[in-house]
Amino acid sequence: MAVEKEVLVKRSQKVAYMNTAAAEGPASFERMTGFTSITNSKNPKEYSRQYVDMDTETTDVVGYAPSKDYSFDRYSHNPVHEKLAKIHDEELLGKDTHVEIATVDLFKKSATGEKYHAVKRTYAVVPDSDGDGTDALIYSGSFKAVSEITVGYATFSDGNFKKATFAEGAYDGE
Repeated sequence: MAVEKEVLVKRSQKVAYMNTAAAEGPASFERMTGFTSITNSKNPKEYSRQYVDMDTETTDVVGYAPSKDYSFDRYSHNPVHEKLAKIHDEELLGKDTHVEIATVDLFKKSATGEKYHAVKRTYAVVPDSDGDGTDALIYSGSFKAVSEITVGYATFSDGNFKKATFAEGAYDGE
């Protein structure tokens, strides 16, 4: 059996897609373009204690509060930007701030090459600022987890990875 050569994974190979469909329509995951930053933070919750018979403290991870900090240059006629700008500009609340994001690993594909490993989660958009910059209108904030992750795979009907379809289940990769 041949040993695979290690290959550096580029940041551009971990791509985010947002469901931009109306609540009653079918999911339409659009590539999140124009983002200068999407930083994933796990924010683990720890349970630490020191037992009387031990010289060191013991720590367990007992939960997570995942979030993604983001910043994007605002483009018109971009469905993702339109959705996020509406939340920012209209100061929406509650479920009106929820978005579904699927993160796709383009470096993890099925043996046949048509499915890519992906995880999907619902996030609350927590706006921070907009209007920064002199060259472009910049929006920034955080996506904070509302749901558990769903592990699955993404497929693409176009050759340029602009729109994704997400399905729960294994992607049949290594």
